[in-house]
Amino acid sequence: MAVSVGFWPAVSTADDLSASRPSPRRPAAMVGEPTVPHPAERPTPMIPLPEVCDLSQLAASLRSGLFPLRDYLARIEALFEASEGELRAFTPEDRRFVRLQAETEQLLVRHPDPAARPPLFGIPIAVKDIVHVAGMPTRAGSALPADVLVGPESPCVAALKRAGALVLGKTETAEFAFRAPAATRNPYHPEHTPGGSSSGSAAAVSAGLVPFAIGSQTIGSTNRPAAYCGIAGFKPSYGRLPLSGVVPLAPSLDHLGLLAPTVADVAFAFGVLTGKPGAVPMNRPPVLGIPDGPYLARMEPRMAAHFEAVAARFRASGITVIAYPAFGDMEQIISATRELLAGEAAAIHQRWYAQFGELYRQQTADLITAGRAVAPAHLQSGRALRLSLRTQCLAARERHGFDCWLTPAATGPAPLGLGDTGDGVMQLPWSLSGLPTVNFRSGFIDGLPVGVQLVGGWYGDEEVLGTAAALEQIVADD
Repeated sequence: MAVSVGFWPAVSTADDLSASRPSPRRPAAMVGEPTVPHPAERPTPMIPLPEVCDLSQLAASLRSGLFPLRDYLARIEALFEASEGELRAFTPEDRRFVRLQAETEQLLVRHPDPAARPPLFGIPIAVKDIVHVAGMPTRAGSALPADVLVGPESPCVAALKRAGALVLGKTETAEFAFRAPAATRNPYHPEHTPGGSSSGSAAAVSAGLVPFAIGSQTIGSTNRPAAYCGIAGFKPSYGRLPLSGVVPLAPSLDHLGLLAPTVADVAFAFGVLTGKPGAVPMNRPPVLGIPDGPYLARMEPRMAAHFEAVAARFRASGITVIAYPAFGDMEQIISATRELLAGEAAAIHQRWYAQFGELYRQQTADLITAGRAVAPAHLQSGRALRLSLRTQCLAARERHGFDCWLTPAATGPAPLGLGDTGDGVMQLPWSLSGLPTVNFRSGFIDGLPVGVQLVGGWYGDEEVLGTAAALEQIVADD
């Protein structure tokens, strides 16, 4: 049963969470600007973004036949042909839609009864090209031969297929999910980075080519591109989703990530993967904690103003927002994380790099070179810091009495240029500690989307998704 506490949205299930959700395509008011522009004056994406219904409603319409599956996929094909040439979200595939049409017919034959169709019946999804999909090569954004990075299909992909999803294709990624950027463009402005390393997954969702995509995050590779592309991104708690069937970068830091237009959509998909409700809304207003200090000091001034305005908006809605001093050892956290990432990446790539080193791009080659110099003792201390940082964060949460952390989703809007994927420092402490993070769009700065991020307690994934879905409504377009 849905619960309402005064101002607090009455929400209980994934369907409830999406009932008054923000449109993923309509630019919201520019929170943090001195004036709110008239809707006609709000920023328009450079690549047209179609209006789409939320994932749970779309899935219900496809299951029932209210929206015929063949008609829907014909629309997706037309949009793909119109936008993918500039967007470059997907890895190349010959006869993509011939394959998809055949899989569609097979799906219709397997599930003729609308009342018995699986939850994601006919939903097209995108999968980051470090995640194995049966019948599709994995290149991980690299020039390595297709027969090098082979492996069994990801259990998450297999689960989504069993739930009726159709894989539209593999999405572009920074090389080996690190920093050497893909060719993908930002749908809001093609001259700005879409972020990375889940560049293609974020852009594909933002452009409406798919309502859901799989990404990954080692530092900030899901939440940051989601923020830059104006959608929702979710990094579950470390270990919550299996990483088998995924090309690793740094196993102590690697997470799968989920991307969709809104938090309610992410929660719906997460629920399909876990087999239980993806979001657990609170029955009272949450208390939010802001980790003040060296961490927040890394924001750009214009993002700091935006973030303060969002916090003020939440306070005006009756939510308690408190700031407390945190991450005084931020430089140590960054240094230890970089060493851990480099050392583990060097070990992972040892065999491949010895054989194909000349095919690696410079950023990845430099990472491997640096990782070879990391002493084993430093790797051990980095791994130990994961647990101690998590313990410190959870102790601060208990001591100050808040439910979730509220932070920026990035240091600012998507930077100009395609040679770099942006700064992932806003995710770094949470990826190291393994705590769940979810971001959503909170406005625009200079015509580019920006967002805020909620961080939950250890394995409090459903709770942070429920809270984020409600908060997203507060900063949504009216």
